Amino acid sequence: MMKPTVYIETSVVSYYTARSSRDLVVAARQELTRECWPRIEADFERHISVLVLQEAEDGDPEAAGKRLQAVSGIPVLRIDDATEELARYLVVNGPIPKGHPNDALHISLAARNGMHYLLTWNFAHIHNAQMENEIRTIVEEHGYQCPVICSPDELIGD
Repeated sequence: MMKPTVYIETSVVSYYTARSSRDLVVAARQELTRECWPRIEADFERHISVLVLQEAEDGDPEAAGKRLQAVSGIPVLRIDDATEELARYLVVNGPIPKGHPNDALHISLAARNGMHYLLTWNFAHIHNAQMENEIRTIVEEHGYQCPVICSPDELIGD
């Protein structure tokens, strides 16, 4: 039986590899991510994208190295014209703010590649209850099935 597919957005990789935060909410999310990572690795067919690699490379070189190490060996999805078109539509005609086109691109990459799940800790513009219905509608109007957008703990469910 094939494993369900999951697109891992950069925030999850960052929470997985970062030093524990002093912010209690962030620290809790980091710990949840670390607890869920082995199950995600075992139970799902994981995917990232060239965008995740680009975002993971940014910032402190040591932290970037940890992020890139965490995703090494995970299949990388490419960005094509149709992916960019859907992302553009999510920004111009949809709920994603113009200043956050990469958030739309993550959604588009997951949808365009038929991922079952989009895993994120981005509650501002990706996993946002006020935006998700509009995101789903736009994705489906473009002929794709919208992945279930969730955080690591929601995916694992323990």
